Amino acid sequence: MQNTAETGPDAPIDLTPLLDDPYPAYAALREAGPVHRINGTDGNPAWLVTRYDDVRSALADPRFSLDKRNATPGGYRGFALPPALDANLLNMDPPDHTRVRRLVVKAFTPGRVEALREPVRRVADELLDAMARHGSADLIADYAGPLPITVICDLLGIPHHDRRDFLAWSDALITPDPARPELMKQAVGAMLEFYTGLIAAKRAEPADDLLSDLIAVRDADGDRLTEDELTSLAFLILFAGYENTVHLIGNAVLTLLDHPDQLRALRHNPAELPAAVEEFLRYDGPSPLAIRRFPTEDVEIGGVRIPAGESVLLSIASANRDAARFPDPDTLDRGRELSGHLALGHGIHRCLGAPLARMEAVTALEALLDRFPGLRLAVPRDELRHRRALRARGLISLPVAW
Repeated sequence: MQNTAETGPDAPIDLTPLLDDPYPAYAALREAGPVHRINGTDGNPAWLVTRYDDVRSALADPRFSLDKRNATPGGYRGFALPPALDANLLNMDPPDHTRVRRLVVKAFTPGRVEALREPVRRVADELLDAMARHGSADLIADYAGPLPITVICDLLGIPHHDRRDFLAWSDALITPDPARPELMKQAVGAMLEFYTGLIAAKRAEPADDLLSDLIAVRDADGDRLTEDELTSLAFLILFAGYENTVHLIGNAVLTLLDHPDQLRALRHNPAELPAAVEEFLRYDGPSPLAIRRFPTEDVEIGGVRIPAGESVLLSIASANRDAARFPDPDTLDRGRELSGHLALGHGIHRCLGAPLARMEAVTALEALLDRFPGLRLAVPRDELRHRRALRARGLISLPVAW
């Protein structure tokens, strides 16, 4: 990984080393320079920003657009969702982003999230009851996955019998099988059909849930939310609410199993879990890269000029391990000052469901540590595998015993 924008590479850097153990590779990139020419996730060249100050600044810089229409023609080939799923906040700039976000942010206020704490704990206890009937479990499949999908589906009002299908579709999108690209297309088609049918059902028979509320906003004033925006928003809330939280919980549990002294400390002092979750987010968060951006004009980062319209990837994982911001960054330190970590974003595109994700992680860990004081890995550590995805950092499975 020697070629950088500073050294004038003949070919972009290959990011394959980032798929398995990204942090040493990111450390080498930070040392080599602030910005690197890479092979992007869509196969096209892109720019990777690695240092904390640069990443944080770019996350809040309005010149970095999320709207794909600002990409250089032919220069971006990311996976194309149908318009009814693609008109979401991850592709919007103000004023559309401001308008749409304002309609849904009320669902994630501190008061509403706190009201969900008891239901989340109830779901966690039910899942742990089921696990306790056995001597071991896959913590991802049996706990970290079902918990957030149950919470988000309850929030949106999605029937129980549809939830298993959603998990299969999500897995096809999060970790596509390169040998079977048709599976991703099938999952997208199934999701679109599902959301279209669900919205029609909620429109005919509204209920006390977030999706019914959004439909009411759409139908009362069509200028506030288009039909595609409504469908895309439901897709984003469900997909992002599941993916980020399952990886956060799974990564946090593995981090604690890797640090038994800190596991013991938190078991005896569960009040410290909120602060610990912030350090888990910094240390091994669920989203290594922010959503790609496209400069609306030529910009300069660390002395490197990035032309307008080219794809820019901001490395959250690298920024959160930058020693210039976090001393001794590769050490898990629950006592460090963490107000500036970027695991949940920064600026106007900061993660909409951050309060809910934090609460779910704290509640899930509290319940787990309380129920299984002897929690341990059920397989050798080197047998664990992460999903091979640059945009998601999460375990495929986490076999545990107690």
